Amino acid sequence: MPAIAASATDFPDWVPRPARLYVGHACAGRSLRDLARAERCAPSTVLRHVRRLEARRDDPLLDDALDRLAEAVAPLDPTEEDGSMSAPTLRSDLVDDATLAREGRRILRRLTEPGAFLAVGRGLHQAVVMRETEAGLARIATLPRAVAQAFVLKDWVRCTHAGTVTRYALTEPGRAALARMLSDKLRAKAAARGMAEAASPFLHQQGERVAATIDGPDGAMEAQVNLSESPLGGLARKRDRDGKPFLPLDLVVAGERLREEYERAQMGPRVGQNWERFLTAGCDAAPSGRGPCEGPSDARRRVSEALRALGPGLADVALRVCCLLEGLETAEKRMGWSARSGKIVLRIALQRLRDHYDGPRTA
Repeated sequence: MPAIAASATDFPDWVPRPARLYVGHACAGRSLRDLARAERCAPSTVLRHVRRLEARRDDPLLDDALDRLAEAVAPLDPTEEDGSMSAPTLRSDLVDDATLAREGRRILRRLTEPGAFLAVGRGLHQAVVMRETEAGLARIATLPRAVAQAFVLKDWVRCTHAGTVTRYALTEPGRAALARMLSDKLRAKAAARGMAEAASPFLHQQGERVAATIDGPDGAMEAQVNLSESPLGGLARKRDRDGKPFLPLDLVVAGERLREEYERAQMGPRVGQNWERFLTAGCDAAPSGRGPCEGPSDARRRVSEALRALGPGLADVALRVCCLLEGLETAEKRMGWSARSGKIVLRIALQRLRDHYDGPRTA
């Protein structure tokens, strides 16, 4: 059987390094040192990747994916007179990068829904995304088997139950990949609107942002609240007995506003010359009556008023959790409270803080 030349240039960009190395060693018969030189890594690294994939070949979808990847590289022509090996050609039915990105955004987003999983039947050419509901299992999406194989190779999904119908669940690398793909789409839209620079994809990858309206000293403004940055995010994702969020969004926004004022109060004065209005026609470049420290002093005053409105106890937990970003367990220990009592006190503090900012609500 003619040999297969499996190197880094023989596969699409989406194929991860462990799969390339495994195919090159187990299927093409290349030595560990040869692959290590081609990939510029140590032979022990190649061996580690090969052993990890070999241990996972009981996964039927991964096993088919590796076989498909090995067959994707056409065999070389061994009849050339000079004995040199010509460059292999890829099969046209292999998943391309654009298809993988498009299907990744569509399918991985559905897999983030509660009770959702990927199901692949033996011998079927289509995979389905199922979701467990009160009425039973419901099909919410379908995808080609080749795309599902790419998901397994990239470790976006992991086998949870093998059998006639194999189940796969979304992994943490899959969630991170979804965040990066959504961020890339946002950056493309921002570039189309003429923005010079968009946010880093890793900023979106490590965050869980929701849109909210925050009433600041300069009026209402639209803002993105990062639920992963503050301990309030974990409580916002939890549910109470009625299935409602333990912390509604308005309480999270109140806590984020207190933290914004707290961080603004830490800002120092302007120490250099202010040239912002020097070349503005019709404007007086002379300094205004407000001193350079009045901005932070106003923020300190607003923080003091908010904490004074909360009172002892409630102000302490709001300051520790919202401003100092302490976890609830740490705050409970430092304040001498019993376990799991801090979240109830924190919710009461946030309700009173919301009333301080927006005014008391009428029933």
